[in-house]
Amino acid sequence: MAQPSQKRYDTLVWDALRSFDPSRPVFVESESKKVGNVTVPEALILRMRESECVRVELPDDERVALLMEDYDFFVKDAELFCGRLDALVELRGKAVVDGWQAQVRSGDVVPVVRDLLVKHYDPGYASSIERNFKRFGEAKAVVLADRSPAAMKRAALQLAG
Repeated sequence: MAQPSQKRYDTLVWDALRSFDPSRPVFVESESKKVGNVTVPEALILRMRESECVRVELPDDERVALLMEDYDFFVKDAELFCGRLDALVELRGKAVVDGWQAQVRSGDVVPVVRDLLVKHYDPGYASSIERNFKRFGEAKAVVLADRSPAAMKRAALQLAG
């Protein structure tokens, strides 16, 4: 699916924002200000980064399982996954990436996803959060036991408190 133009994206964001009840909090996931080729409006990203933060915690086994579900196309297409891993050679080294690719090609994807999560994604994400979200140090922790819809619902109710 093609991305909208920046102007169209801004309009879609505005339309979504003005439909919210201003008396209720809005929760957004911490992400980059870039969404593909478009950019989150500057005023919105600044407000997001100055706002109160919540830290959602999920056990690593559950996080890996969730990624395996959400990105199952990588599990189904080893060469696509291996091609994406090539981009990490400079950061992680050829030997590490070659090892991951060998595991993926042999069907042993779970340990690769766990390594990517714990050794690559988490450290980069933590650094970005600390740098960009002024109030992250005060973040309230919401701990989920698992990735089930019931656990997600309990967390939402806890946040809506």
